[in-house]
Amino acid sequence: MFTNFATLQVDIRDYVAHVTLNRPDVKNAMNYQMVGELHSIFIALKDQRHIRVIVLSGAEGTFCAGGDIKEMRENSVPTHTSDSNLDAMLRACNEADQIVVAKIEGAALGGGFGLVCVSDVAIASESAQFGLPEVRLGIAPAFISPYVIQRVGFARARDLMLTGRRFSGSQAYQYGLVHQVCPPAGLEPSVENQLEDLRACAPGAIAAIKKLMFAVADRPLDETVGYRADLLNTLRAGEEAQAGMKAFLQKKPAPWAGGKL
Repeated sequence: MFTNFATLQVDIRDYVAHVTLNRPDVKNAMNYQMVGELHSIFIALKDQRHIRVIVLSGAEGTFCAGGDIKEMRENSVPTHTSDSNLDAMLRACNEADQIVVAKIEGAALGGGFGLVCVSDVAIASESAQFGLPEVRLGIAPAFISPYVIQRVGFARARDLMLTGRRFSGSQAYQYGLVHQVCPPAGLEPSVENQLEDLRACAPGAIAAIKKLMFAVADRPLDETVGYRADLLNTLRAGEEAQAGMKAFLQKKPAPWAGGKL
């Protein structure tokens, strides 16, 4: 199912899909084919409840150096109706039914920066380099701009988009772009610890909570109170929640937790 990709490596292990950007000769820069393949991964994993986490990383020590500038210079950007359109891919990642974990080392620039912005949990090496260099190339971070603003706020986005300056993993943590930062040697253990912790999260609840956040964001409370009450009652009465609450009361691991309380 996930073996026919030219720009990605996909490895399904237990409840985790490891998706590796795999164009190391160009620092994993995203060409239109990679964007389309990433989009297809997120769509294929939709409703796949046995997969609870998607880990995004880059091959050979670099997360993603941005878009493929040579391709962009010579070819028009795919239209908004194309699966190779960057916004379609970012939206599919943003709204995935799974918890998306970004494992960031090396460069996370341009479109790679956008991928970080649509991850649920971002873990970065202190030595990682982040930036939005588009302004220095004579272009704009057009597709990723809404996600950048949502992630770091309007004031910080103005600074980063208009200067194109680079900054470290430690600064990315200060800006709220990433959730954890660690020494380079600690990146892999930090991600593994996070994955083990996420084992306790129920698959149906993950998908429901992702939808909940987008449904209630920036909407008046009165508009969503009915939806919120109905969602809680639906989940509460469902097989997953009944099993989870029963396990809690019996001081046992939930069925999906694999022994983790």
